[in-house]
Amino acid sequence: MKKPIALFLAAVMCLSALAGCSSTVDPGDTRTITDSLGRLVEVPENVERIVCVGVGALRYTCYMGGADLVVGVEDHETTEGISRLYNYVNFARFKDLPVIGTNGEPYVEQIIAVAPQVIVMSKYASVDADELQSKTGTPVVVIPGSDTTLDEDAYETIRVLGELYGMEGRSAELTDYLKGVQKDLDDRTKDIPDDEKPSVYVGGVSFKGHRGFEGTEAGYGPFTLIHAKNLADTTGQTGAFNIDLEQVLEWDPDIIFLDFNGMELIREDYEDDPVYYDSLTAVREGKVYSQISFRAFASNLETALADAYYAACVIYPEQFKDIDPIHKAGEIFEMLLGVDPYEDLEEAGYGFYPIEIGG
Repeated sequence: MKKPIALFLAAVMCLSALAGCSSTVDPGDTRTITDSLGRLVEVPENVERIVCVGVGALRYTCYMGGADLVVGVEDHETTEGISRLYNYVNFARFKDLPVIGTNGEPYVEQIIAVAPQVIVMSKYASVDADELQSKTGTPVVVIPGSDTTLDEDAYETIRVLGELYGMEGRSAELTDYLKGVQKDLDDRTKDIPDDEKPSVYVGGVSFKGHRGFEGTEAGYGPFTLIHAKNLADTTGQTGAFNIDLEQVLEWDPDIIFLDFNGMELIREDYEDDPVYYDSLTAVREGKVYSQISFRAFASNLETALADAYYAACVIYPEQFKDIDPIHKAGEIFEMLLGVDPYEDLEEAGYGFYPIEIGG
């Protein structure tokens, strides 16, 4: 008799232990949201611990004011980067967090170890969402992110994260502000006839590494927002590409903008061939201006919008005579980042001002 009783008691104890250790969440404590892939994902009612996988996921989480939810980061976030202002202003939070992936490739065991309630994954990540969810046992919510400025992907990302984090108020505030910025830029520039606009060229645009003067972009985000007469748009190309420098000479743009990412290469090239640059009217007339690099792993929305206002003030001085671009940049930074790091950017060699290439 003793043996059956002992076995019975042991079974009861095991069942009790399993019940106590179960990770099953009461259905009342969860909710279902639809992510950007149309997946129905069951998530906790209150999300307090997350990790972000893939470019844009952490960036937009910071724009939402959700940096404190993050319990692990991808490896590049443990290095401070002023070219990624979301990282720069939150670096004290991120620098000592466990590393849970690299460049959109998640480390499954490390994610499990930090025990997030939700994995926020951008569409640029290198893993299937359902596969990652299965391997980690953690809900995966996919957001689109954005590699330009104010497109539908940007607004969709803000909407999904607002619902996920229970920050619908912040989502609405941010959306209203950004739509206001977009409308302001559009209203001031959309009715200006093309034949009254100066032609513009942007050089030094990065893609797959830093580029010199030949690195340009069709559909350059800041220019698109202000209907600028971007010469690269006439090529039939899309996105960033290298252009034949003789074509730029033939165009002889009225105004040139240079991305700081390419300035070292541009200055080296100037030393090798100053005659080329001095043949450009904009260079001779001092109409060369800066653009703070807004791409680092993807588009930094706050910097891209600040660039748009600065470019607009240069291209359309009458329409933007009431705008101080540095003050406007500060306003945008405050809204998206919670602080204004413009002075830090300037001290690091970035800022809004005319550029003397050979200087």
